[in-house]
Amino acid sequence: MSDRVEVLVIEDNPVHMRLIESLLKRGLELRFNVRIADRVDQGLALYEEKPADVVLLDLMLPDSEGFDTFTRVKGRVDPTPIVILTGLDDMQLAVRAVESGAQDYLVKSQINGELLSRSVRYALERARARAGEWKSPMLRLAHQQFLKAAQLMGLDDNVRQRLLFPQRSQVVTLPFRRDEYEQVETVFGYRVQHVLTMGPTKGGVRYHHDVNLGEVTALAMWMTWKCALMHLPFGGAKGGVRVRPETLSPRELQRLTRRYTSEIIDMIGPDKDIPAPDLGTNERTMAWMMDTYSEQVGHAVPTVVTGKPVVLGGSRGRKEATGRGVVFVIEEAARDQGWRLDEKTAVVQGYGNVGSHAARYLDELGVTVVGVSDHTGGCFDPGGIDFERLDRHVAEVGTLEGYAQGDRVSNAELLELKCDVLVPAAVENQITAANAGRLQCKMVAEGANGPTSTEADEILGERGILVLPDLLANAGGVTVSYFEWVQGLQNTMWSMSEVNERLRKLLTQAYRRVSAQAEDHKIDLRTAALIAGVERVSQAKLMRGLFP
Repeated sequence: MSDRVEVLVIEDNPVHMRLIESLLKRGLELRFNVRIADRVDQGLALYEEKPADVVLLDLMLPDSEGFDTFTRVKGRVDPTPIVILTGLDDMQLAVRAVESGAQDYLVKSQINGELLSRSVRYALERARARAGEWKSPMLRLAHQQFLKAAQLMGLDDNVRQRLLFPQRSQVVTLPFRRDEYEQVETVFGYRVQHVLTMGPTKGGVRYHHDVNLGEVTALAMWMTWKCALMHLPFGGAKGGVRVRPETLSPRELQRLTRRYTSEIIDMIGPDKDIPAPDLGTNERTMAWMMDTYSEQVGHAVPTVVTGKPVVLGGSRGRKEATGRGVVFVIEEAARDQGWRLDEKTAVVQGYGNVGSHAARYLDELGVTVVGVSDHTGGCFDPGGIDFERLDRHVAEVGTLEGYAQGDRVSNAELLELKCDVLVPAAVENQITAANAGRLQCKMVAEGANGPTSTEADEILGERGILVLPDLLANAGGVTVSYFEWVQGLQNTMWSMSEVNERLRKLLTQAYRRVSAQAEDHKIDLRTAALIAGVERVSQAKLMRGLFP
């Protein structure tokens, strides 16, 4: 679901037209592009020009009345969800329409902004669930990458078929109360365990409005290969809730987290499946998950999650681990390239936890970071970003919006800035066939999961741009999560220097294995990393055999 929702309103009453348009433009959680027609034929013509995400339909119109209005529109726009707008006199018609497939009906005299926004949002959620949770660009990318590696390595077909989809998936719908106590939201939640062969499963929990089963499955697959590549005793897992966390208060986030944890509690555990933070979650979220699980079993279980606060048994260095790991891998690749990093420039897309730490550590190494961005846009300064000034602004405002240093650029423009190292650390699908030919970097270090499409990979390879793949470059987070889990099991605590030394050692060893495989087989680093991970999982599966 995009940030903008296309709404087609078919309504002939001018007063109601203006009211609905005004209420939608004040939507609480979604932003709407509203088009209005006062007749069925006009509305269908607008839909043909540009399909809508949802249709708001009055049943009594100049060129159509009653149930026939609904059937005419549904026949032309299905499966687009339709919400009925009804007056009291046509309530029976509205109920009949709902029974025949309308998503909801609203009585015009009772409409307010909250009611209308929620109705549209739930209509979209129901339609999306029916359309197929597996349909995801991320899952298609994960499958493409895996099948390419499987083909090159001659993977046993039985194993190949087994690894395409997860061993366990749980989809839940869960309610939580908003701060207005009588208002209860219902959202979709997920937990996926891709492979149980290697040990407990491991993977983050993300809160984001685009989370679905396909996305979570793709992330769980990548986590399987990542853990295998790093020689960690985990299979891959992932979880998430389809919600906009920025619209929720801390109290609402806590209620949501505790309810989500209780819904998946049979899947997780320190010897079963160990969640961690991801997009939209943090160490506080993990503290709530740990507490909820501990309350259910009757004693504290710190090892049920990682990425939690240090005071609750978290590991020093876990918050910075993914960004720090990206820089460790860049350092190794720079040595192979014969680079002096203090003579190089970098651009970082995404100034969240991963990107902000990667940018600062690059700056500490003497790299001139000339551009950074977040979802509000970015800034470019050829003289280098002043991170003390930038971080003060982000602490005050919460985003890069309004930051005065340098030139303002869009995220798309930022990716195409001239630099030596580009770090995409935002979200997936940022480097595609459409823009890969315009990148002006010499190295791409993937801080995010799945930021580069398969087609873009080929273009970058043809252009001689080195790609440090996500399986390797952003493996620092799960590696230090492993350290945290081990420390918890042993009831011990490592120093920051111990954590960083062990992290560098494991990432360096993994980089050397991948680099050697790539050179030996004349393949790119991503394919080499995938083959290394898949091969280890395949060996484990074949050694364990099949039950019964």
